[in-house]
Amino acid sequence: MNEIWAGLEAAFWLIITLDADLVEITLRSLHVSLSALVIASCIALPFGAWLAIRRFRYRRTAIAVLNALMGLPPVVVGLIVYLLLSRSGPFGVMGLLFTPSAMIIAQVIIITPLIASITHQAMRELWSEYHDLLISLNTTRRQRIVTLIWDGRRALLTAALAGFGRAIGEVGAIMIVGGNIDHATRVLTTAIALETGKGDFALALGLGFVLIALALAVNFMIHALSRTEREGTW
Repeated sequence: MNEIWAGLEAAFWLIITLDADLVEITLRSLHVSLSALVIASCIALPFGAWLAIRRFRYRRTAIAVLNALMGLPPVVVGLIVYLLLSRSGPFGVMGLLFTPSAMIIAQVIIITPLIASITHQAMRELWSEYHDLLISLNTTRRQRIVTLIWDGRRALLTAALAGFGRAIGEVGAIMIVGGNIDHATRVLTTAIALETGKGDFALALGLGFVLIALALAVNFMIHALSRTEREGTW
C-alpha cells in the first residue's frame, strides 16, 4: 500500500514539475493522433457524406463493410502496415517503419471507418430533410456534399472527437509499427506498458493520468456538442 501511495505522489510531482520525459511523450502522442485525425477526417467526412446521398448497386454492401471495419482489430492493422513498410514489403524503400509516420498511417486506417460510419449516419438523416430542396435547386453532387457537411458540422465534429479518442488510446498497432523507441516513437500508451513492466510506477501513473485527462476532455466535448445539438444552439 505504501508503494502505491509513493507512486501516486511521485506521479503527481512529475506532472506538476512538467517532467521532460512526460512532456515529450505527451506531445508526441498528440502529434501522432492529431495528424492521423486530420488525415482520416479529410478522407472519412466527404466519403461518409457521399455514401449518404449516392445510390448505387452495392451501396448496402459498402455500408455493411464500412461498419464491419469499425471493429477491425488494431493488432491486425499493425501487422498489415508492418508488412507493407518492412524492407521486403512494397513500400520498404520509403524507410517509414519504426517512425511516427508509420504510426500515423496505422491510426488513420483504424479511425477512418469509425469517423466515416458516424458521418454516414448523421448525413443520412440530414439528406432526408434536404433531399427535395437540393434536388429542386439542381445542385451538383459536390454542392450537396458541401452543404450537408456544413449544416451537420456539429455531428461531424463529434465524429472527429470520437476518432481522436480511439487514436490517442491505441497501443497494439503503434507498438508494432513504431517499436516504442525512446525519444523517437514512444507515446503515452506504449510508454505506460513499458514503464509498468519495468516497475517504474511513478512515470507510468503520471502518463496514465495524462491519458485519462485527455480521454475525459474528449468525452466532455462530445457530451457538450451533443447537448448543444439537441438544444438547437451553436
